[in-house]
Amino acid sequence: MKKEIFIGNVGIGGNHPVSIQSMTSTDTRDITATLNQITALKDAGCEIIRVAVPAKDALVPFKTIVEKSPLPVVVDIHFDVYLAIKSIEAGVHGIRINPGNIGSNKKVKEILIAANERKIPIRIGVNAGSLEKKYWNAPGSTAGKMVASVMDKVRFFEDNQFFNIKISLKSSDVIQTVQAYRLIDKKCDYPLHLGVTEAGTFFSGAIKSAIGIGSLLLEGIGSTIRVSLTDDPVQEIKVAKEILQVTGLRKTGIEMISCPTCSRTSVDLIALVKEAERELAHFKPGRKIVVAIMGCEVNGPGEAKEADIGIAFSQKYGYIFKKGEMLEKVEPNRSITRLIELIKDFAGGET
Repeated sequence: MKKEIFIGNVGIGGNHPVSIQSMTSTDTRDITATLNQITALKDAGCEIIRVAVPAKDALVPFKTIVEKSPLPVVVDIHFDVYLAIKSIEAGVHGIRINPGNIGSNKKVKEILIAANERKIPIRIGVNAGSLEKKYWNAPGSTAGKMVASVMDKVRFFEDNQFFNIKISLKSSDVIQTVQAYRLIDKKCDYPLHLGVTEAGTFFSGAIKSAIGIGSLLLEGIGSTIRVSLTDDPVQEIKVAKEILQVTGLRKTGIEMISCPTCSRTSVDLIALVKEAERELAHFKPGRKIVVAIMGCEVNGPGEAKEADIGIAFSQKYGYIFKKGEMLEKVEPNRSITRLIELIKDFAGGET
């Protein structure tokens, strides 16, 4: 079991569930835009938010953001110890640094002292693309060099009596990422923050993240995750939630299953599934509900008999079923509306 730390009121490691993080893409100097984005991310299911402080003129607005944020805030710091110290003084709940670009150990020690005084955890974040030269020039795999780098920092933190640590080892290469996390998981018991960095656009990034993060979670590795996409950060939360759903680590929410369609399909199933997704986007049942939307009698309810509730279309009607048993038939043009009504009744009427 990994050690337990807290980012604000969110536990990471120990017996805590895997949490979901994201990062704001707004200008930190724009308080309103940043807080609006944090609120949207919280509504989507985000639990921890990271905000960059790129320069001194962002410190005053950052303090207001920390005070008003509906989520615990982790500050993202590169290069500048002063920004880290002032962010701690602003009341931030956690820090992310790459010790390799902060400077000397003396400078890193200043951060450790300030963070220890306020019991603020630090994520040691080593990325493949920003390894120090001494590791780049060393023999061995990139994953091994990343682990050597992070363990060097861990030992320095521990030597300075700092143990409130979280670790990340990210690469834009999925295989390197998985290898690095597998190695570090065997070397220490600090909680691990999973992610594939610079994963790309929604399509490619979601696939990379699902494979990289998902495979590690299935091995029992990882305490918190951030899906990194070149897209609206809300999309990151959607992908992260789906990863946790399909790996069995989230037992709440809607899991949608639907067939890929074929020539037997007599309705515009793609449009109907998208309609259902829109209608259920903000519906948050307290338990997991599996919903099936199938294009013909072949795929439902037979192949979807394990769904809690669903619909299968014939040439004329939609047949709604619950736990494999038929409930009613509906006209296709009102099928999703009726299905949504029954899903909500199902969610509220059974435990």
